[in-house]
Amino acid sequence: MFERLLGAILCLLVAFLPAPGARAETSPLEPDPFWNVPDIGSLPDDENGRLVRRGRDLITATYAHIGPNVPDVQKRYAGNNLACRNCHLDAGAKRFGNPLWGLIDQFPRYDAESGQSIGIAQRLNSCMTRSMNGRPLAETAPEMRAMVAYIEFLSVGVKPGQILTGYGAGDMPELDRPADPVRGASLYGQNCAMCHAPDGSGLRRLSAEPDFGYMVPPLWGPDSFNNGAGMNRLGTVANFVHDNMPNGTSYVMPRLSPEDAWDVAAFVVSQPRPVKPDLAKDYPDLLQKPADTPYGPYADSFTPQQHVYGPFGPIREEIARLKASGTVPKR
Repeated sequence: MFERLLGAILCLLVAFLPAPGARAETSPLEPDPFWNVPDIGSLPDDENGRLVRRGRDLITATYAHIGPNVPDVQKRYAGNNLACRNCHLDAGAKRFGNPLWGLIDQFPRYDAESGQSIGIAQRLNSCMTRSMNGRPLAETAPEMRAMVAYIEFLSVGVKPGQILTGYGAGDMPELDRPADPVRGASLYGQNCAMCHAPDGSGLRRLSAEPDFGYMVPPLWGPDSFNNGAGMNRLGTVANFVHDNMPNGTSYVMPRLSPEDAWDVAAFVVSQPRPVKPDLAKDYPDLLQKPADTPYGPYADSFTPQQHVYGPFGPIREEIARLKASGTVPKR
């Protein structure tokens, strides 16, 4: 009997161990690997509860409320029919699915892309003008207030200064070679095309209306995110794919190897998409520009192709030398 009980306990322990390659992250203040977001259903039906629920609706069905085809032309902020949850999975609640919880206390903060300190509303507007390929909302707009209220709600219970596990899309090891879009095309056909379509156009929702978004979002083409979006950077796409794709995948048990994720990401970022104007104005300090930013100008001497596909280590090494020498790059 004792042996059976011990065996059962060991089986349970093994079941809860991370899978091989899973992350073992801890918070600077205290470990919090099993953080759960608050339950929106527990909110009362009062002004704040309705505002938070409205914010969640805007995250999950952005196209239906502020998309390019909504009846009120003044509300057409998004330039495509995507939803915020296409990049922020489970309405911003999925670990390593670009979660939105715990962010309120991180703003305002310095933003290298704009070269200034920004608040949470400005960060959301960066998504609006890049991932949603649209235009910014006023900070006082009811839709902005609702989205901020939802993000605040997701942060309930987070201690000041606490950094929870599972932020972003992950941070797997990089390749020591350029990511290969040709090999990635084959991997896309095997793993992604069934849902996202061979031409990357996604799968529209079944509706007679033209503004009901996508069951599966497009990955490129005119209704996708533009070339200034974070999802157009190889590192972001590769980690997101590795930890979340094909749909239903968890970072605990990834289906694609890191090498496959890097290559299929290379195929995705090599495809045509809307072009954001004035990208040359991004990163006033070019020494703070991430190595995988797919558009110039650059402070270093590497080709645009290497900035798109890598390897990124040599780029970072040159940037570090330029910083150490006090060199100020010319734009």
